[in-house]
Amino acid sequence: MLEIQDLHVAYGESEVIKGLNLSLKKNEIIAIMGRNGMGKTTLMKSLIGMIPSKSGSVKLGETELFGMKSHERVKAGVGFVPQGRMIFSTMTVKENIETGLTTTGETEVPEDLYNIFPVLREMSKRRGGNLSGGQQQQLAIARALASNPEVLLLDEPTEGIQPSIIKEMAHTLKEIRDSRGLSIIVSEQVLSFALDVADRIIVIEKGKIIHDQPRDEVDEEKVASYLSV
Repeated sequence: MLEIQDLHVAYGESEVIKGLNLSLKKNEIIAIMGRNGMGKTTLMKSLIGMIPSKSGSVKLGETELFGMKSHERVKAGVGFVPQGRMIFSTMTVKENIETGLTTTGETEVPEDLYNIFPVLREMSKRRGGNLSGGQQQQLAIARALASNPEVLLLDEPTEGIQPSIIKEMAHTLKEIRDSRGLSIIVSEQVLSFALDVADRIIVIEKGKIIHDQPRDEVDEEKVASYLSV
C-alpha cells in the first residue's frame, strides 16, 4: 500500500531522517514510536509533503509521491491529521469537515463520518474552537477522512487527550480501518495506546528504525526502555 525506500529528510544541513525503509500493507495499522526529537513528526510531515524530502522514494500503490506537494498527495490518497489537530477554530464543525471534501468533488459530508463520530453530528453547527480536545481530535480525523484516503497518517493523536478517551480512540481507528479498508500510520509516545491500536510497533531513533515487531510479539519492557529518557 505504502512503500518508503531510502528516505532522507533534512532541515538545512541537519539530516533528521536517514535512509529510512518501511512497508505498510493494505488494512495494516503501524505505530511509530520514539522519544521527542527522534524524527517521528519530521517523518509524518515529509510523507504528506509539508517538508520536502532530500532523496528516496515514497510510493502509494503505483504512484510515486516524492516531489509532490501536500494537496497533490491528498488527491493521490493520503490523509493527514497533524499534531495539535490544527482545526479551524472559528469555522463550524460541518465547515471544518467540508474543507476535506475539496479533492473529491463532493459537496455534502458523507453520512458514514457522522455515524463514526455521532458527537460531530450533534455539534455540526458549533464552532470548532468550542469543542473539547477529544472532540477536536475526532473532527480532525473526520476532516482527513472526508478526502477518502487510502492511507491515513496521524501525528501524536493522543496528545492532550484524557486517558479514557484514548482507549476509545484506539477502538475507533480500528473500526475506521475495517469499515473503510484503509491503512494507518500513527506516530505516538503512549505505549498503551500503540499496543491497543497497532498491528505492528516500530521504534525510531535518530531518524532510523531500530525496532520493528508484530504486535503479538512485542516485548513491552524493551519498547518502554527505548522511550525512556
